[in-house]
Amino acid sequence: MRGVTKTFDNGVMALGPLDLEVKTGEFVSLLGPSGCGKSTALRLIAGLSIPSTGVVSVARHDAGRGRHAIGFVFQEPTLMPWTSVRENVRLPLKLADVGRADADARVAEALERVGLADFADAVPRELSGGMKMRVSLARALVTDPDILLMDEPFAALDEITRFRLNDDLLSLWRKLRKTVIFVTHSVFESVYLSQRVVVMSARPGRIGADIAIEADQPRGADFRTSVAYADYCRGVSEALAPAYAGRSSL
Repeated sequence: MRGVTKTFDNGVMALGPLDLEVKTGEFVSLLGPSGCGKSTALRLIAGLSIPSTGVVSVARHDAGRGRHAIGFVFQEPTLMPWTSVRENVRLPLKLADVGRADADARVAEALERVGLADFADAVPRELSGGMKMRVSLARALVTDPDILLMDEPFAALDEITRFRLNDDLLSLWRKLRKTVIFVTHSVFESVYLSQRVVVMSARPGRIGADIAIEADQPRGADFRTSVAYADYCRGVSEALAPAYAGRSSL
């Protein structure tokens, strides 16, 4: 993203100017207060919106058989309630006209990756919140995207489920080496997951700090309770503080 801004039709400038580069295979978190443009930035990267000024460039590999450059996991699972987990995951392949046999294999693989192989025939109402989010993740992965965009996917989940999904997401990232851009409000989550935490200012969102998290992989309970983790969280919190300066408390 080079000199990117976004101004909405009502005149509100939501973002920028913003300059951001994410390298292939990186796990980067965007952290900032509500309304600072984190989700807007994701939508611009995904091509769901266009910038008012500036340029968004995404390196794309050969799309191949129904392969998309970008997968998007939204804050809500947005599943079709009337059909099965299998058919929810199949949807992007169906829209891409992928053949039935190929799609069956890819759906099965995606469900296996997120630990839901035994729930392929379940419908969303039979699933927990964490399982619904796993379905959403499988649906994003089924097209084998180069880039995975995640917009606060675990924000509504309880802490235990959130920790478990954080660990599972890191495991998938290590195996698949996707480029991940993850939006969150949580300092603790951003430090635990990321190689870099990009701290954004209050609206219009700009980059206030870009902090490397130089901790070994794989990460787990030992990292969560380590001095290094606490130090990183403190540093990120200090970088985030100016974004909240002057904001009224609720």
